[in-house]
Formats: sequence, C-alpha cells, structure tokens
Amino acid sequence: MKGLLKNLGLIMVVLGAVILIAIFLTGSSAVNDNGVLGGSIFLIIAGIIVYIIMNKRITD
Repeated sequence: MKGLLKNLGLIMVVLGAVILIAIFLTGSSAVNDNGVLGGSIFLIIAGIIVYIIMNKRITD
C-alpha cells in the first residue's frame, strides 16, 4: 500500500501525458477541446504536487 501511495503522483503525471499523446497521435478533434486539455494538465500538475507531498510524508 505504501508503494502505491508513493507512486500515485507519478501515475497521475503519466496518465495526463498519455492522454495528451494519444489525442495528438490520433488526430482527434479533442485537441481543440479545452475540457480534455485542461483535465490532462490538471492531472499532470496535481500529480507533481501529490508526488512531492507523499514522498515528504513517507520519508518522515
């Protein structure tokens, strides 16, 4: 369980990046959809924050 919490932020960052890459590679019209782009950037930023916070708490 501790390993999953430690990597939760990293999983969120990778998921956000995969969404952006998949939209770009498929040539989907979702490239111009602010909801999809905003959601993926939210995942990336929140993932970075969660990663920093969780690693500080686990090492303390």
